[in-house]
This record gives sequence, structure tokens and C-alpha cells, in this order.
Amino acid sequence: MMNEKDLFSKCSTDEGYFGQFRAIGDRYYTMPLMESIPGKIMRYGGKDCLMWSINNYLGLAENEEIKKTASEALDEWGVSGPMGSRMMSGNTAFHEELEQSLADFSQKQSSILFNFGYLGVLGTVASLTGPNDVIVIDKLDHASIIDAAFGAVSGRRQVHTFRHNNMNNLESVLKSVNANRKAGVLIITEGVYGMTGDLAKLKDICELKERYDARLFIDDAHGVGVMGQDGRGTGEFFGVQDKIDIYFGTFAKAFASIGGFSSSSKDVVEWIRYNARSQVFAKSLPMVYIKSLKKTLELVRNGHERRKKMFDIAAKLSSGLKGLGYYVGKVESPIVPVIIPDGTNNTAMEWIRYLREKGIFVSAVVYPVIPRGFAMFRMIPTASHNEEDVEKTVNAFKDLRDDKNLTLTVKADEIARLYGGSEV
Repeated sequence: MMNEKDLFSKCSTDEGYFGQFRAIGDRYYTMPLMESIPGKIMRYGGKDCLMWSINNYLGLAENEEIKKTASEALDEWGVSGPMGSRMMSGNTAFHEELEQSLADFSQKQSSILFNFGYLGVLGTVASLTGPNDVIVIDKLDHASIIDAAFGAVSGRRQVHTFRHNNMNNLESVLKSVNANRKAGVLIITEGVYGMTGDLAKLKDICELKERYDARLFIDDAHGVGVMGQDGRGTGEFFGVQDKIDIYFGTFAKAFASIGGFSSSSKDVVEWIRYNARSQVFAKSLPMVYIKSLKKTLELVRNGHERRKKMFDIAAKLSSGLKGLGYYVGKVESPIVPVIIPDGTNNTAMEWIRYLREKGIFVSAVVYPVIPRGFAMFRMIPTASHNEEDVEKTVNAFKDLRDDKNLTLTVKADEIARLYGGSEV
């Protein structure tokens, strides 16, 4: 029994996030031990597996040009340089040059670098919002947005949620907020929802934010480099990049690196630069990342063929799985969300093991991340995959369906529940 007066007593229980796995010291389903560098083929459990679980959208994790650039920067700067925070002794012309290139890429006046995407969201939101401001978030927003929203203001009453991609509900929330409004309103959504693969209804959101005099922050972690003709993101895809007040991108996905950036007008970015505690009091991003990210940005800008191949592979994988009877979310991003009903945590883990033993590395999302009764295989096609990879994977899912006698039919109301009231 847990002793509530002892801060540490919960640590020996199976409570908390993924508590059942932590309690048994699991390293198979949670925190699996990978044995090779990122790529479409990764070594796991002593054998090579086809990887469908990393966000290496453009296949740049394997890129030799980026590796060469990083190696040269490492030889010159080591892992430490520059030392200190940007405010004190860690700023360089290379950092500022990359920031301006990112601003140009996202079609904004200015941008600021962050060491981690998560901290970039927290720092940007916290620096711009105060106790009287209101934050409005989509119900399915990423954990970093939730933490930013509830940590940036004093009191939960200043944060409002709206049903996922439900514009009528968003408008209702904005009307309610404006009725007793004392300060600013910030709407925060993702561009591409990384878990489900669907896109925010940015055209409608932009219209509503202007109608109700709000500002809009887009976390486009899964959209930057991926969506749009030139990979500028979901705003470019919908033709509303100029209406997004703060555009946020991370380097942990298509850029296959680490860090993030916020882009906006010069005045807004300078305010963030001097007030975002997660960056003001953090060491400068090391030069090995700055130099390699500059090269990565060039490849992203010129990544039309990579994006085309990525989407082609996504379409083939989606089509193949649908042909077997699996429900695949109808999305416009390359993410392929495969949803199987009646998946308890135990059956989902059984399915994961089955596929991994066939050399197909997938991860499943289960309760409490999604509602009970489902398992979701969130699969990430990349520019590194080919048709043979798709064929091998589809065959493995066919065997899974037949050997485990899976029920694949998903009802419309069940999908609506899974997506927080919005069918995908």
C-alpha cells in the first residue's frame, strides 16, 4: 500500500504513465534497446528489422553530406563549443545566420533557435502569455502544448480546449472567451497531428482567429520539411502561412536532428529571445548541430523528389493495408495510422511481438494515450523505403490478421470517439 506521506512510495508501485511496464523493468515495448544508427533498416534483438516507427520522413538520418558536415564541425568545435547561453557567451554569427535562413524558409521576418522542440513550445508560449491571457488548444494537441498552456498561466480557468478539429466548437469557445475578455487570446494547434496523421483545419482556424481578434501559434513538428510544395509546412500546404502569427518547427522529425525554432515578426521574436526562460537560461546549441542543420535545410529546401517518394510509399502502404481490411485513417500527411479494434494493452503487445519477430518494427499506441478498445499502429513511411519494403510489411500484416484471427471492422462512431469527436 502506498504511503501518501512518503514522496517516493509511489515509485515502487505500478501506477503512473506506463506503470505496468515500468514495474516489470520492460525494455521490449517501452524504451526498446536499438542496436544501430537510425534508418529504414535498424538492428533490434540481434537481427535487422524494417523500421516504421521513426520520424525520419525524408531519409536524412542516413545522409552522407550531413554526416560529413557534422564531422568537420566536430573536428573544429568539439562537442562543447560554443560555451554558455546565447545571452552571455554562446552566441555566434553561425547561429544568427541559421536563424535568418529558417525565418526566410518559413516566410517570416525572424526566428529563434531552441535546444529542444519541447522546450521551444514551452518557452515561446510562456514568454508571450500572462495571467490574464487566454490560451485555447485542440483537445488532441501534443503534450508539450498542454504543458505549455497549463504552465504558462496562473490557474486552469485561463486555458480552454475545443473538440479536435471541430470548428463550430472552436468558435463557441472563442465567443465565450470574448464575452468577458480582459487580455490576449492565443490559439494553439498542431499543423499535422503526429499521432493520428490528420491536418489542422488551418484555413478555418485562421478565419476564426481574425474574426475573434486572437493570435495563432502552429506547432508544425510533423509538417515542416514534409508538407507543402517546398516543404515549408502545413501553412504552405493550405496557403495560409502569412496568416500564422507564430510558426514553430522542430528538427527532430524531417530534419533528423535535435532542436527547434519559432518564427514570427521581428518584434515578437526579439521578445521571445529575451523572455523565454527555457532558452535564456540554457546553453547554446552546439556548433555540430548548427553547421549540420544548415546543410540539412538546404536538402529540405531542395527535397521535392524525397517528398514525392515519401508520399508515394505512404500511398502504397496505406492501399496495401486497406486491401487486407485494416482501417487506415484518411489523412493527407504521410503518416499511416492503422487502427485495430478490441485491442487491450496485452493483445496490442502480442501483435507488436508477432510483427517484430517477422522483422517488421512497429510500435502501438494504446490506452491511456487513446481510448480503450483500440490499438493504433502509427507507421511512418520515409523517402528511404521502397516498394519491396511495403510488400514485405503488407504480407506480415496479412499473416497477423490470419494467424491472430483479427476483427478489423471499425464503426464510424468508434472512429469519432478515437479522434475526440471528429471523424478522420
